Amino acid sequence: MKWFNIIIFLVFIGSYSKVFAQTDDMQLAAQYAANGEQQKALEIYQKLYKQSNENYFSPYIKCLLSLKKFNEAESISQKMIRKHPDNSEYVITLGSIYTQNGNGDKASQLYDGLIKNLPADQMAFTNVANQFYQNSNIDYSIKTLEQGRKVLKNDNLFSFELLTLYRYKGDKVALSEEYLNFLPANPAYVAQAENILSGIYEGEADYNMLKTALFKRIQKNPDQPIYVDLLIWQYLQQKDFDQALNQALALNRRNNDSGNNIYELCQTLVNNEAYDEAIRGYQFLIDKGKDGQFYVAAKVELINAKSLKITSGKYTHDDLAGLEKDYQDLLTEFGKGTNTAFAMHKLATLQAFKLHKWADAQKLLEEVISIPGVRPDLLATCKLDLGDIYLINGNQWDATLLYSQVEKDFPNTDVGQDAKFRNAKLGYYTGDFDWSKRQLNVLKAATSQLIANDALNLSLLITDNLAADSSGAALKVYARADLLIFAEEPEKAVKTLDSIDTKFPNNALTDDILMAKARILIQQKKYTDAIPLLKKIVETHPTNLWADDAVFMLGDIYENQLADKAQAKMYYQKIITDYPGSLWINEARKRFRTIRGDQPAS
Repeated sequence: MKWFNIIIFLVFIGSYSKVFAQTDDMQLAAQYAANGEQQKALEIYQKLYKQSNENYFSPYIKCLLSLKKFNEAESISQKMIRKHPDNSEYVITLGSIYTQNGNGDKASQLYDGLIKNLPADQMAFTNVANQFYQNSNIDYSIKTLEQGRKVLKNDNLFSFELLTLYRYKGDKVALSEEYLNFLPANPAYVAQAENILSGIYEGEADYNMLKTALFKRIQKNPDQPIYVDLLIWQYLQQKDFDQALNQALALNRRNNDSGNNIYELCQTLVNNEAYDEAIRGYQFLIDKGKDGQFYVAAKVELINAKSLKITSGKYTHDDLAGLEKDYQDLLTEFGKGTNTAFAMHKLATLQAFKLHKWADAQKLLEEVISIPGVRPDLLATCKLDLGDIYLINGNQWDATLLYSQVEKDFPNTDVGQDAKFRNAKLGYYTGDFDWSKRQLNVLKAATSQLIANDALNLSLLITDNLAADSSGAALKVYARADLLIFAEEPEKAVKTLDSIDTKFPNNALTDDILMAKARILIQQKKYTDAIPLLKKIVETHPTNLWADDAVFMLGDIYENQLADKAQAKMYYQKIITDYPGSLWINEARKRFRTIRGDQPAS
């Protein structure tokens, strides 16, 4: 027994040593292959294959193919097929050898025979499809699964696998059709489908292809809402907002539901600045009656949509009057209180800055401030806006009192810093430049980057012009014009700006006046008229205060208003190269890279 145990031990040690030796050989062969020494690698793989052919079949075949020894690879694969006739892996390997040797037809015959003879078993088709996929043969992986559906008589099988393969292959038509088959029974995947399709579609032709496919499906199955939802999404991608809403309204009328989809769509329309369509959608929900689930919310959002339309510059005087009436009707229906304080605030800002009904706006904001329980943030906003109205009406003391209250109530916050900045601007507007500068110097370190930037610019404006004219006489007139721009009284502002050169020849405000006039034109949405003024600043005052602002504004106008990406890119590039210390440098760099098509960092 003792001798027997010793023999067993020696056999074990021998086997163990053999395994270690094979592992070392495999590592050495892999190293040779990586270094391009394929013949040395082949000699090792050949030795290992003879010792244990099944374990080393794959790397041995791969090495043979790299040396274009197709006949030897074919012979070995055929031997393995004869030895393991039920193992499809060897058949697929042989087909791959044929393909690499230029015998594609022979490979196809082999693959087709393999698929044709698979048993009516779902797992068998799945395994073969996976083997094709692992051999980078996407077409036959797809063909295997499609054959599986036919054999098993179930068109719902393998949906996830086919969706993945179609997407990997970039087959937009097949991917779209597969999703249209899949989604009715799996509506939870609609958002995923929309995300994937938007990533693979490249333009209008792709979306039109989807639209055509959807129309065919809707004709066959008009009661399937998932197809209408996808059609609405398709219209949104093509910016055809009117048709998107029409489809949603038709679906709602057919189903007579609460209108949740309409409400959500309207929010999307607002986000896309499709205000007229959003207004039409909200009005549809209101017309459902006071008992409708979205009656109150739709009323509020309709007014907000109209307000956004107006502030975007796409309005007429009748729009202003209509919006004012909407707010007043809302307050008549629901009363004035904490729940409608937001509407009172919106109405007041409309009356003040668009209709110039300063007295009405002041009275309304004073009412809001007196209502107990108004949200602190809304209360602060109302106080700041009321302060602005006091300032414009010449009541500077009342204005600074309100600004100071907000600053005290919201220390070390964006709202508090905004209040401090408005106090500093009050000093600037009224000609108290020294006091204004002291406030602005503190605000240069504000946590709000926007306020810090504005404070720095205003401080430099005051400093530069007082250095040229210590009395600040011309700057006081310019500040009055600035206040008129803030009050949205452009005609008066332009007249005041034009008077500066007449009253104070050779003043130092040339580029400031150009920038102020450009801001007025942008406020009026007259972008093409603003461009020459901004270009003049860049050309004639390239080192002055507003130069980098003018360059960035030109880039922004060309990108977002005139859709001229090439010009926008040029101006963003100019910020990067000519003004590396600009406050706009990071934003300009980001926009430049986006236009250039850089992929975001993962």
